Amino acid sequence: MKPVAQLLRHNICIIAVFTLLFVHISPTRAQLNDSRMALQKFTSAYQLINMAYVDTLNQQKLIETAIVEMLKELDPHSVYLSKADVDKANEPLVGNFEGIGVQFQIFKDTIVVTAAIADGPSEKVGIMAGDKIVKIDGEDSFGNKITNDYVLGKLRGKKDTKVNVSIFRQGEAGLLDFTITRDKIPLNSIDATFIISPGLGYIRLNRFSRTTMQEFRQSINQLQAEGMQKLILDLRNNSGGYLDVAVDLSDEFLDHDRMIVYTAGLRSPRMDFKATPRGSLHSGRLIVMINEGSASASEIVAGAVQDWDRGLVMGRRSFGKGLVQRPFNLPDSSVIRLTTAKYFTPSGRSIQKPYNEGVKEYHMDLRKRLEHGEMVYADSIRFPDSLRFYTNNKRVVYGGGGIMPDIFLPIDTTSNSAYYTSLFRKGVFNSFTMEYLNTNRRRLEKLFPTTDKFFSEFDVDGAFLQQFIEYAAKQGVEKDDKGLEVSEKNISHLLKANIARNLFDLNAYYRISLAIDNELQQAIITMSNDKAFANLLNGKR
Repeated sequence: MKPVAQLLRHNICIIAVFTLLFVHISPTRAQLNDSRMALQKFTSAYQLINMAYVDTLNQQKLIETAIVEMLKELDPHSVYLSKADVDKANEPLVGNFEGIGVQFQIFKDTIVVTAAIADGPSEKVGIMAGDKIVKIDGEDSFGNKITNDYVLGKLRGKKDTKVNVSIFRQGEAGLLDFTITRDKIPLNSIDATFIISPGLGYIRLNRFSRTTMQEFRQSINQLQAEGMQKLILDLRNNSGGYLDVAVDLSDEFLDHDRMIVYTAGLRSPRMDFKATPRGSLHSGRLIVMINEGSASASEIVAGAVQDWDRGLVMGRRSFGKGLVQRPFNLPDSSVIRLTTAKYFTPSGRSIQKPYNEGVKEYHMDLRKRLEHGEMVYADSIRFPDSLRFYTNNKRVVYGGGGIMPDIFLPIDTTSNSAYYTSLFRKGVFNSFTMEYLNTNRRRLEKLFPTTDKFFSEFDVDGAFLQQFIEYAAKQGVEKDDKGLEVSEKNISHLLKANIARNLFDLNAYYRISLAIDNELQQAIITMSNDKAFANLLNGKR
């Protein structure tokens, strides 16, 4: 064990870090005394454990556990990230990673390429959708050991490093060997961009990352070239991302100098974020779609659009994550993401839902919403008058957690059935698609060289559906005539959409699934509703 003097020096260094992070910049004498006593108590407890505990200690783990438990007492979004977790947590927001550039699925213990990312390292050497990666650097890459972590660990790596893979490809006599040079691979934040109907554009955004604005402007340029005059921005299940990206996206829609969002906290002075003159979408009808999975940056955009009456917000009450986290680096390169302020919409509404009953209850909120009917009935939500705010046109909106939409869209359960749910839970749609394309990919690529041809001519007929039903039964999902009757339309469209995603891309998937997305269908109808937009301008709910 380490000498006591060395341990004491180690402990003092650790406590100094906590003092620098958490003590108020200009505390009162009473605050200083309370802080000193608390730190002395913590130091004494830690020293006693080090000097007197019966077994050898893992000091790193002990300190990490103390930090994690301490942060739990603050709020649900202050978190500790170990050095190993920092890069992994940042990756979806940074917008890229380094690897070989494939989308894959593990099917029957085998790595199956579902898509080679355009202009990525794998596409450049000839890797194709449907290829099976059976060897990586000479080692067999199939069987029980194959997991997502295994694949990522083997195929990702530093830019300019090489990896050798052996591919099984349908129709080839033997394995195909490729040497792939790893490179930076983009993580797209926009899933879909297309014209729904003449003049009406659609963009589905899944996160607010460093690449979002570049992607968004490319999407807008594409849609405007195709005649877009109105836009549906789909932020459903978008859990957020960078604050400055949310501000930049809101800026596209709002007139110069209009407030987008402001932040304020006890130890963080108020910061205002306002629109600049550079926005390019100040006119034209706009609908922003949200639901209970829309959080943080999504709520900033929806709140700004709503408070300035720039467009209609449709869907269900958003998640209610309105806390600002600031990263603080610790000496070993681990990070504390500490909540330092709250988000407020232009009208003054706090986006954050209450968390005073603890982290566990906080994370039960969505289940509670479902249980008391909020997902189905808008009038199940009651807001006190103290949370009443007003938009630019004097429409009433409410604070207290999340953004309440202008037009409520209940969860659609009319096409759901136990049979449909079982098909999802067993992963039958994905596994059937992979099995079907394993033997039919080349034929389909010749028959349907373009997405338009596939959309118009590929048909999930009775025979194809029966093939799927029989396959599902072999996977343990027995046919349910009543359930099939209720869900047949959804099953057929989802089958076609899954095949389109694997043959083409995610954009093709969303274009097909549009037909069974009743919320989006309602947004399309509303876009042509002159009365709804007139009420918006005239200050009516």
